[in-house]
Amino acid sequence: MPSTRKTVISVVSLVAAGSLFGAATADAATPAPSGTPTGDGAAALCKRAPKIDRRIDRILTRLRADASQRGSIARLEQRVANAKSAGHTQIETYLNDRLTARRSLVPTLETRQKDLADVEKWCGAHDNGRTN
Repeated sequence: MPSTRKTVISVVSLVAAGSLFGAATADAATPAPSGTPTGDGAAALCKRAPKIDRRIDRILTRLRADASQRGSIARLEQRVANAKSAGHTQIETYLNDRLTARRSLVPTLETRQKDLADVEKWCGAHDNGRTN
């Protein structure tokens, strides 16, 4: 009986090793993608442009909202003022740095919105990126 058990274990091990080797050679036979783009992705950008535009609008609306809106510049300004009046200088510094970063988002997003409007015009004139 012991020799039968060893035989079964050996056979199972060989089958497992063979299937692993077979899978490895099959993977090696398929060519890997080159990793370099072949086009500029115009069709994909044209397809996503309306969603991107809505997203930029939504973010700009939130940033420009009053202090009652979470994520707005006005709300963060109020938090900075509250930290300053409470004498929490470390909190004030941290929030002030966030405020600077949030304020810098507005011109960046406005530029992207303008650029995206130009892209959408181009897409309309070029069959949504399918033609030159």
